[in-house]
Amino acid sequence: MSLSVVPLAPSVPPVDLDVLARIEQRVLWLATSMIHHANRVRPNPSGLKVGGHQASSASLATIMTALWFDQLRPEDRVSVKPHASPVLHAIHYLLGELTDEQMTTLRAFGGIQSYPSRAKDPGTVDYSTGSVGIGATAPIWGAVARRYAATISGASARGRQYSLVGDAELDEGAVWEALLDPHVPDLGELVWIVDLNRQSLDRVVPNIAAGKLERMFSAAGWQVLTVPFGQRLDALFSRPGGAELRARILDMPNAEYQRLLRCPAAELRHRLPGAGQTAPAIRALLDGVGDDELVETIRNLGGHDLAALRTAFAQIDDERPTVIIAYTIKGNGLPTAGHPQNHSSLLTDEQYARFAAECGMDSAAPWARFGPDTVAGRLCGETAARLTRTPVPEASPPRVPADFGRTPSGTGTTQAALGRVLLDLTRSAPDVARRVVTASPDVSSSTNLAGWLNKVGVWSTDDRQDWFDDDPETIMHWRERPSGQHIELGIAEVNLVSLLGELGATWSRWGEPLFPIGVLYDPFVERALEPWSYGIYAGGQSILIGTPSGVSLAPEGGAHQSVKTPSIGLEQPGCLAYEPAFVQEVEWTLLAAMAQMGRKGGRSAYLRLSTKPVDQALAAIPSDPAARERRRRQVVSGGYRWRTAARPAATLVAMGAMVPEAIEASERLSRLGRDVDVVCVTSPGLLFEAVQSRGGQDAAAESWILDQVLPADRAAPMVTVLDGHPHALAFLAGVHGVPARHLGVSRFGQSGDLADVYRHHGIDADSMVRAVLDLTD
Repeated sequence: MSLSVVPLAPSVPPVDLDVLARIEQRVLWLATSMIHHANRVRPNPSGLKVGGHQASSASLATIMTALWFDQLRPEDRVSVKPHASPVLHAIHYLLGELTDEQMTTLRAFGGIQSYPSRAKDPGTVDYSTGSVGIGATAPIWGAVARRYAATISGASARGRQYSLVGDAELDEGAVWEALLDPHVPDLGELVWIVDLNRQSLDRVVPNIAAGKLERMFSAAGWQVLTVPFGQRLDALFSRPGGAELRARILDMPNAEYQRLLRCPAAELRHRLPGAGQTAPAIRALLDGVGDDELVETIRNLGGHDLAALRTAFAQIDDERPTVIIAYTIKGNGLPTAGHPQNHSSLLTDEQYARFAAECGMDSAAPWARFGPDTVAGRLCGETAARLTRTPVPEASPPRVPADFGRTPSGTGTTQAALGRVLLDLTRSAPDVARRVVTASPDVSSSTNLAGWLNKVGVWSTDDRQDWFDDDPETIMHWRERPSGQHIELGIAEVNLVSLLGELGATWSRWGEPLFPIGVLYDPFVERALEPWSYGIYAGGQSILIGTPSGVSLAPEGGAHQSVKTPSIGLEQPGCLAYEPAFVQEVEWTLLAAMAQMGRKGGRSAYLRLSTKPVDQALAAIPSDPAARERRRRQVVSGGYRWRTAARPAATLVAMGAMVPEAIEASERLSRLGRDVDVVCVTSPGLLFEAVQSRGGQDAAAESWILDQVLPADRAAPMVTVLDGHPHALAFLAGVHGVPARHLGVSRFGQSGDLADVYRHHGIDADSMVRAVLDLTD
């Protein structure tokens, strides 16, 4: 069985290229004007630089005009190069999606965003971009997510997934991590267009060459289409001496070619032939070309030739990914064209006025659409109608249960509890379990997902034989099929969280809410944080599980011991974070996190789990149903009181793996005549939100949990402890302004026995006892 993918060949009627050229010029004018208005017209009381990228926009204006007005269909999706966002907004304006007033709000408060944003821009934005490499690769994961969502809905996946990428962006290693993932060669709907303008932010890129990029994409299994020159240059190459000129241009360094773009005709005739054996033939060819024609022809690259681009689009093979490498000029059509420092340069008022005259526009009234009765105006209207999408239906996710009603016993770890909860979900709530999709960067077995994989299978674009299925020593079975619910990636955490972001956005993109859960080693959360955070910003709701965590992974040594991740969970916007101490708490917090996903206003979640074995009897889960529910509500709201002293000498606050040591310390302190309250924190972030709510700074949060775990009438000196940086719990002492000591890990760890490592960092029971005695003596 193979996953059905509808053929993707375009069905858009051909457009007159002269009309398309008029629209292209208007798009360039509008994009340039948006940036000019934001920097030189709109009042700027603060004097802070507004910025914008006129040259980067000009580089892509032809390609985007050709794509939107000659190729796209409503089922296609496009990720736009961040610095070309004004071109996207200009197109939206011509299609009637933006008003004149909105065109004046680029980079203004509440206005059009600096870079394309699904969450904040008024026009249609398919992918949020801005951070290098993340937006470029998003269509890869969007294609996987759409195919996966189709297994739920039964509908066929439709449309191409385009990515418009600057050549300098290909320096980002995450791009190649994504391209090399084993799933990618099967995604024929992918089309990347590389804007090869040979420039980065600071300079002309010295060594970037289309040939090298062609070989790299080809080795990854992609169809490669290169569009180096336009029709005018190709015509020149067909004349005597043309072959020599073509070879000369292709072989010259990037910087040399960029310099030619700034030369008048006389200097071009001197520089262009070079000093090699082919120089006489090239010189003779140039002698037959007029000055104006020579200047224009040398700039006639494929990425600015509508006919050449149309030919390339017609050659796309929808059976495999395609990359179109289009030669362009940064700043094409502007006075700054080809200058090595034009990345953030702005046209002066004088240059802008001359540009307006060239475009036949009024610099004092820049916002103008084509008349509805003009040929160009009719094409804009036809394009707007053609690209109109059926609204995504609002689909509520199935109700997630809050409690399976069983109480774990014996010794267990929070990491192992993850797999148990997922399997329990298949029995207790199969409709919810069907929408769970897990993902892992080659750590499924070591994060205890084997049972889940055996149950639900591994997702693949088609059925693949498991050659070890009949091996009696095989414990984890790798059954790959389109209905599988686990997606295995290579060793690349950035790929993992980028995929999670897209899987977590299917509720808004395709009307199919999912519950994506990604697992990775907790020390590598920091490596994955930026793209995961960007996915949250773009509306992707997912659960990231870091396990194993902390110095509790003692034998692994300092390189595999996470310290800062509790603070990440506390501070990451749009994210609910939990660090449970017991198996039952894993169930409650995971289900609570799932219940907030797949809908407008939902949140992502981060769970930090441990491989430390813990006696589950210590959890003291109440047997009375009402008391059990009270404990559950407290756990999912941030914390609960494990021990309540008659007259507390201090409050001992612990989280996660340190709770057993805190319990031991409390019992010893009791014998020493220092009876203490013990508070188990499950989410510092939720407790901090409660603190902010109490102070009137977070109206959306509730503060009742503070009265449960830290009531004012029980305020006492406080000792906090966690297997992570002590900063994450230090704010709790400020709830009632009590003296405090904060224990945690603030140094690189060491290998060793758990007791030795805890002692080394001062988070063992002895250290807690001493801290309480110091505070209460």
